[in-house]
Amino acid sequence: MAALLSRALRESGYAVDVVSDGNEAVTRGTSAYDLILLDILLPGIDGFEVCRVLRSVMDTTPILMLSARSEIADRVRGLELGADDYLAKPFAVEELRARVSALLRRRALPQQITLTVGNIRLERGKRSAFVRDQCVELTAKEYALLEYLLLNRGRVVTRQEIAEHVWDEHFDPYSNLIEVYIGRLRQKIDGLAQQASSFLTTRRGEGYFVEDMGQEPR
Repeated sequence: MAALLSRALRESGYAVDVVSDGNEAVTRGTSAYDLILLDILLPGIDGFEVCRVLRSVMDTTPILMLSARSEIADRVRGLELGADDYLAKPFAVEELRARVSALLRRRALPQQITLTVGNIRLERGKRSAFVRDQCVELTAKEYALLEYLLLNRGRVVTRQEIAEHVWDEHFDPYSNLIEVYIGRLRQKIDGLAQQASSFLTTRRGEGYFVEDMGQEPR
């Protein structure tokens, strides 16, 4: 199920991390995520306890709980513990996408809607990119790659990290697909940037680097 859902969300242009048990979910869930999909039936501590712990340390990240349990009492318990929405299995992938999109739209964090790095601006709510105020036509995967690189500006992002976050855990390590997409981004972004060097630097044997321009999401 996790592999199916992560694949569906990545195909929609989202960067996805997957964890396999409740304890890891608590550890990773306190990081900066736009949304958490939380299954109730987890090894270790269950999703209810994960939700309770996460809500005790953070208030704003939307949590969408997933479970085979359809009883009203379970739904009420999840919502009372701080979940923002509840989706009972089995469900259609299209409904999951719609719920995810709705929660992200409702998220009351305006400082994270716009991300500006140099002369590149992402309108994250609309999933649109602009260079020097000119709109850049990007595919869903190109947008996801650009967003991930800009969010990780100031540090080298490895090829493996890109494969795991923008594609999935089954990405062929011998494929040149990442290099192809990097080339497309350079062509589209640099063509409008009107500057001598590319916005993206290749660190041979390490990965890719976007300079931190000192501007934060707002």
